[in-house]
Amino acid sequence: MSHWFTPDVDFDALGQKIVADGHGFLGHHVAFEELTLITTADHVVEALTWLRDAADLKFTQLIDLTGVDYPERRHRFDVVYHLLSMPRNLRVRVKLAVDEDAAVPSVTGVFPCADWYEREVFDMYGVFFSGHPDLRRILTDYGFHGHPLRKDFPMTGYVELRYDDELKRVVYEPVKAVEFRNWDFLSPWEGADYVLPGDEKAETK
Repeated sequence: MSHWFTPDVDFDALGQKIVADGHGFLGHHVAFEELTLITTADHVVEALTWLRDAADLKFTQLIDLTGVDYPERRHRFDVVYHLLSMPRNLRVRVKLAVDEDAAVPSVTGVFPCADWYEREVFDMYGVFFSGHPDLRRILTDYGFHGHPLRKDFPMTGYVELRYDDELKRVVYEPVKAVEFRNWDFLSPWEGADYVLPGDEKAETK
């Protein structure tokens, strides 16, 4: 098999070749000297498997997987995969668009490192990955409501937490308006009957 490119890569020609070969790719574009390939949720496993295994490509490393929110679109989210080919010293971006209710097949069977990446996108954006071995929140708390990186998520969140002295535990409460919120600036170190190291520097003369 002849190589498709030289070290001076023609990304547009490479993208055309990949799309023409099929394997679930719908199109491509080049921006900032980077190649982006477009696929769909139904074909993402096939597409990434082929990029990994193709002899002239060998994109064997998934270096990142993330989401982007476009709330004005019908297919609100982009799921974006960044791949690296060490033998060819190339990077490629693969994108697919999906709506809030659709599931994206997990690619953990293609790239095992996608496990935590997919959990992060699920946690932050609410994109569901079907076939994932353990899809649950990874950055927020177990009882967290909503998905913080959605653009319609309120800056203050939906709930706030504080430590309740009477209950002796952390409690969750609905967020109050910021201007009326009861800010508690009491340091847990205040009230100690000894000087903590460094406190003497804060004393004014």
